[in-house]
Amino acid sequence: MLAPLAALLALTALSLAAPSPPYPRLPRQGAAASCTRALLRANSEIYLAAQTAGNPGLLTALAAPNFTYTEDAVARDIKKGALATALVLAHNRTIIDTTQCATYTEIISTGAQTQRVIGTQLRYDATGKWLVKAETLVTKEGDWAFNATQTYGYAAREDGLWDEIASAAQDRRAVIQAAGDAYLDLFNNASVVVPWGTPCHRLEGGWYTGNGSATDSCNVGVPSGVPITNRRYVVDEVLGTVDAFVTFGSRPDSHEFRVEGGKIRFVHTLTVMRNVTG
Repeated sequence: MLAPLAALLALTALSLAAPSPPYPRLPRQGAAASCTRALLRANSEIYLAAQTAGNPGLLTALAAPNFTYTEDAVARDIKKGALATALVLAHNRTIIDTTQCATYTEIISTGAQTQRVIGTQLRYDATGKWLVKAETLVTKEGDWAFNATQTYGYAAREDGLWDEIASAAQDRRAVIQAAGDAYLDLFNNASVVVPWGTPCHRLEGGWYTGNGSATDSCNVGVPSGVPITNRRYVVDEVLGTVDAFVTFGSRPDSHEFRVEGGKIRFVHTLTVMRNVTG
């Protein structure tokens, strides 16, 4: 389900009407002593509001002085990037990493003129109040297996299947990351043993493995001889999920894994294939 954005969007409308400053600053979060799930969740709501309104200033209101932004692995001016285009969000889902004080958000927009599947990693300082780094991958027509409508249809099938895992059953973050790494390592080393779960579903652009049966598998083959490097992780033990922003051969890519009992149950990928310039 979409996160509640009405209050933030109302604030957006008021701030856009003001003559200055050119990018309004939202009130700061409460003075948290450390990075918490609640604080990072609230920050992710601000990111979603910024994307919905097409107003990057809502997010840069949280920016630290050393803030950096990349889009499709290229340094860009955030005011001229993906956040400057208002999107109607058919789907969004966020994972939260309190150890690294980071989030990853998956967005799907199926609008006729704004079909997008976007993955964004946001990294904060130790308090969670100041945004230090934002990396976003924006897939659209021309990218690997892109079809936003189909992606949304398949993602919707998984509603409720990425929910919180009971604390007693949660894997350690090292186990979750290792499962994702095994999958990524397989592309360059066919001897790697991947902890496949059953059933398992893989969403790759507009392609989906499985038909809903108890024996559905993600072990349906991968290309060989492809190094996957430059891995940047967001790990959420509560949701059993890790996202890795990587360089897939030479392409910007995101692989997100849901891991249950040490086994991979879901994989979501997006890969930027278009030539990207700064």
